[in-house]
Amino acid sequence: MAKYVGAHVSASGGVQNAPLNASKIGAKAFALFLKNQRQWKAKPYDEKTIEAFRENLRKADIAPDYVLPHDSYLINLAHPEIDAHKKSLDAFIDEMKRAEQLGLKLLNFHPGSHLSKISEEEGLKRVAESINQALTETKGITAVIENTAGQGTNLGYRFEHLATIIEHVDDKTRVGVCLDTCHTFVAGYDLRTKETCDQTFSHFDQIVGFKFLSGMHLNDSKPDLGAKLDRHESLGKGKLGWEVFRYIMNDSRFDDIPMVLETVDSNFWPEEIKELYDLVDT
Repeated sequence: MAKYVGAHVSASGGVQNAPLNASKIGAKAFALFLKNQRQWKAKPYDEKTIEAFRENLRKADIAPDYVLPHDSYLINLAHPEIDAHKKSLDAFIDEMKRAEQLGLKLLNFHPGSHLSKISEEEGLKRVAESINQALTETKGITAVIENTAGQGTNLGYRFEHLATIIEHVDDKTRVGVCLDTCHTFVAGYDLRTKETCDQTFSHFDQIVGFKFLSGMHLNDSKPDLGAKLDRHESLGKGKLGWEVFRYIMNDSRFDDIPMVLETVDSNFWPEEIKELYDLVDT
């Protein structure tokens, strides 16, 4: 059972610091922001930064396959307005290129919001068209769509949304999905027991397919089932409890992908990583 668990670590002081921060908490995988996630633009990486990142990744003994960078929160690939959409698409392509420069394989992103100005279907097609454009301008990077909690006009909270985006992506070898346990639960998919996990993940497999699963975000949930509110909680301290994490850690369908904690208290991350590995049946 090859599981790769870590957390979304700080890249403060430069992206080259993220692998070392991951190593300090006992991570075998990690996420990071490739630039300030609340700004549209950032200066390009210099060669020194790129080489330092790659060297620190080797020092941390983490393969590029298990790094799941997250794009900026400002980006909305479903934006209904032409100029605003172009700004988001340009920023997304920049992030894809940054991941490529660092020798990474994945870029995780939220599909975006239709802002009640276009239909969900139009919004989903706009996201797919954006991915198609980004893939033509980059090499070797997979665009990883994260399922969402369903707040406001956000897309991606139904498995059908993810399937529709993938359907309209030309190169299906370079599109994937990241399932967030908290988002899945608050979007209305129960994960509190082995039986409900069986049902939810079987449904995911039928609608999307496990072959597209490229990463996981492991978070407990402050809100209850179907609340459509994105509020993470430390593992075992929310409405999900431990059963879903035991299920994931013992199911081979979740092997060989980065599984990343985004729980609310980073002080608990070393403990949470250890607790997850302790769930594996021996």
